[in-house]
Amino acid sequence: MQLYRERLWPSAWVFLSTALVIPASLLVFLPINPTAGVWTAIVLYAGCAVALIATSPVIQVTDAQITAGRARLPVGLAGIPEAFEKQEATLERGQRLDARAWLVIRGWVSPVVKIPVTDPADPAPYWLVSTRRPARLADAIERARSGGA
Repeated sequence: MQLYRERLWPSAWVFLSTALVIPASLLVFLPINPTAGVWTAIVLYAGCAVALIATSPVIQVTDAQITAGRARLPVGLAGIPEAFEKQEATLERGQRLDARAWLVIRGWVSPVVKIPVTDPADPAPYWLVSTRRPARLADAIERARSGGA
């Protein structure tokens, strides 16, 4: 049973900042051929937007496993999750970050949840996952760890 699901869609400001590819390509291609310049700008921006959408990871918790992007962790191997917001989240993504951790973080999503990995054979000591709803994600992991719904 699915307890939590979230896709880390890019924020509106990411699409706006990516739109800077339009004037850049126009600047390069308009002097050569105005039609080619406009079409190049459209195709480049569309390609950037499609790439941002296609690479948005999914965070999911079921009663059996936790999924973050391509990685899967059986619930029985997850420790007690910790939710971090604002300055604490910044510290977890920066100064406190263990280089061995499995990361599914996005710059446009500030809050994170730290999920300890209790499997001694796993080289990652924990997962650090971006989420717009850290308390709900941590709660879903706790519910899954304690036996479901």
